[in-house]
Amino acid sequence: MHLIMHRVAAVIVPPVLSFDVSIPLMVFNSVEHRYDVRVCTARPGAVPTVGGPDIVVTDGLDAVEGADTVIAVGSGGERAPEEVLDAFRTAAAGGARVASLCTGAFVLAQAGLLDGRRATTHWGLAGDLAARFPAVDVQPDLLFVEDGGIFTSAGAAAAIDLCLHLVRVDYGAAVANAAARLAVVPPVRPGGQAQFIETPLPAERGTSLAATRAWALTHLDRPLTLTDLARHAGMSVRTLTRRFHAETGQSPLQWLLLRRVDRARELLETTGLPMDQVAGKSGLGSADSLRKHMVARVGLTPTAYRASFTRR
Repeated sequence: MHLIMHRVAAVIVPPVLSFDVSIPLMVFNSVEHRYDVRVCTARPGAVPTVGGPDIVVTDGLDAVEGADTVIAVGSGGERAPEEVLDAFRTAAAGGARVASLCTGAFVLAQAGLLDGRRATTHWGLAGDLAARFPAVDVQPDLLFVEDGGIFTSAGAAAAIDLCLHLVRVDYGAAVANAAARLAVVPPVRPGGQAQFIETPLPAERGTSLAATRAWALTHLDRPLTLTDLARHAGMSVRTLTRRFHAETGQSPLQWLLLRRVDRARELLETTGLPMDQVAGKSGLGSADSLRKHMVARVGLTPTAYRASFTRR
């Protein structure tokens, strides 16, 4: 079956981190035969990066024309060239999905695309974004935000989360999780998760709960309790809860519920199992419980969700 390629234009606006430039390439190109990614800039050629070597960008802003998704990468909060702002305004008006990574939110704000919308950026620059653009509802403590088809992300790893989220929107949880595995990063973290923890625990050797979380993912079909998790981690429930929140920004039970919904989404996309079996294998109990949590977390019933991704 011939697949229509989703065109992505990553618009580089210096100053930019070379790591940020690599993120859309790494994530979208890990999904085979689904995305055509082009990196472009207002003035093709050598583009300076912050604290690193120049990168050579050969495509100009004509790459934005006809793109399905247009992503602002960089700017450092500085004023973007007017032709870049016009390109984003034109893309948004034409129905393209618009997004930004880290300080790229300043580009979207300068173009007027964030007025009256919720948005985020790196927490260290969120105050500056709010002060300079009072019409923007800045959310300084979120990983990424979507409002009216405009997506913004915080810095570094949160930009990976946003790109994986876009893959999930386009092709579902199974494809997004496969992309995450190929990129050797965790599955998509929800956008509502905090950018940072106000009072992190001091680093201690051997105290990471990564092994317990990995164990829980292989036992989602079981009725896991806080006691089960604490026993596996070899600590008290109180200590487990405190450390779990410090590492993930969520309580153990919140984290478990989100992972169960993710597992249910993957089963709905990739199998024809009856709803009660999907609920059982994902640990959500019954078909009624599955429906309740899918509607609450995804906004679709299991039947509607399966039909949506079957059509895709």
